[in-house]
Formats: sequence, C-alpha cells, structure tokens
Amino acid sequence: MRQEPTESGTADVTDAGDVATDLRPEPGREAPEAPRPPRRRRLSPWVEYPLLAAVALVLAFLIKTFLVQAFLIPSGSMQNTLQEDDRVLVDKLTPWFGSESDRGEVVVFRDPADWLAGHELKPPTTTQKVLGFVGLMPAAGEQHLIKRVIGVAGDTVECQGTGPVKLNGKPLDEPYVFAGNTPCSNDAGGQFKVTVPAGHLWVMGDHRQHSQDSRYHQNDGRGGMVPLTDVVGRAIVVAWPVPHWSTLPVPDTFTTQD
Repeated sequence: MRQEPTESGTADVTDAGDVATDLRPEPGREAPEAPRPPRRRRLSPWVEYPLLAAVALVLAFLIKTFLVQAFLIPSGSMQNTLQEDDRVLVDKLTPWFGSESDRGEVVVFRDPADWLAGHELKPPTTTQKVLGFVGLMPAAGEQHLIKRVIGVAGDTVECQGTGPVKLNGKPLDEPYVFAGNTPCSNDAGGQFKVTVPAGHLWVMGDHRQHSQDSRYHQNDGRGGMVPLTDVVGRAIVVAWPVPHWSTLPVPDTFTTQD
C-alpha cells in the first residue's frame, strides 16, 4: 500500500487503486446498533391451544395404531396373571416387522369365530369411544379376547384327564394356572389332541376352569385355532391399577420345548 498526496494531506490507497475507508466511529459518537431480527408473531391462545390439542390427539392415535394400545380385561379367564378390570399395554409394533406370536405369550386377538356370542358387553359411552379411538383409554366395546399361546404352527397340544398339558409329547409345568384349577378339565372339550396348522395359534386361559378358549371352540370351523391375522399384539405389562403393575414375560416352561 502506498500514500498519495491529496488536497488535505495523504490517503491510504490499495494496490488496486481503491481508497480504504475507515469504518471506525468518530470520537464521541457511538457505533450504530445492529438491526434486530423481526419478532415472530405468536398465535392467539384461541388458536394455539386447540392446535396443540389436535396435534396431541393425532400423536396418540398414531401411537395406538402402530406402537402400543391399552386394553381392559373384561373377565377372570386369565386369573391370577390378570385380574378383571386390569389395564394392559399391548405391543403392536413388532408384528409390523414380521414377528409372530410365540408359545407362552399373552396375546390380544380379535374374536375369530363368534367366541363372544352370548356374552353381554357393556355399551361404551361417547367419551369412551372417543378416548378409546385415540388410545388415551382402553378400547371399550370391541370384540377382543386375551389368552395365553400354548401351541404354534406344527405343535401338537394334548390333554388327558386332569393334565398336565402336553406340548409335543412333553408335559408343561404351568405355575401360572389359577390356584385350585387343574391344567386339563374332565369335560367335553377339555380332553383333546390337536396339531396346530400353519398361520394359527392354540390358546388357553390361565383360569382353566373359567375360560372359554380354544378347547371349547373346536367346532367353530377353525378347530378352535386363532389365525395370526387376528392377533392384535402381545400384552407386555399390566399398567393399571398401580398395585397390580407387572410385566408379562414368557414362562420358563416354554423355553425348554425347542
């Protein structure tokens, strides 16, 4: 950089011939403030709150449809694992990835062949319908059942006398069976030997003498089997009431069957 004479003295000039401008403020004068970003305009509470509520309902609906849904236990057929009026959370995600129900799991499924015919269902209120639709409350008035998977495709399940239940010729140790019940029942339907076809399940309640399960629907056109396509998902936890909170793992007796 070189200096060239001017009328009032000298000025610094760049090699390209441009005059360098001194941007420093003159003594005694403050530098101008940087422009502030424009304020974002807030929505009116009359618009914001309904919008947030709508977003919450959409998220709840998506969770209920694809991830987890709450269900109400309507009877004592799964005692003592589940009590009447318990609320369970059902995993609906893993079936989307091709996972199929396995032995020992407690599953919720749609009524496969009018198993609930003759059972009186309490009609849901409007509030129950709305909150059940978005998954904020257990589904009410729906045709669903909950049982334990005993046999899957290819398994042979057998009951003779009062038991034990035999799975592929091996007796099952079933500590979850309701106290005072026998694993098998000496009645019509309680004595059987079946082989589970592909794409189906054989299910039984833990309260054996108080469960209208696969045993008592062998004349329903499917031999008492539950199609996998009717399975909603696996019950993974008892969420309510708080004193009943517990997980629902697969009992050890089923891990020795393979």
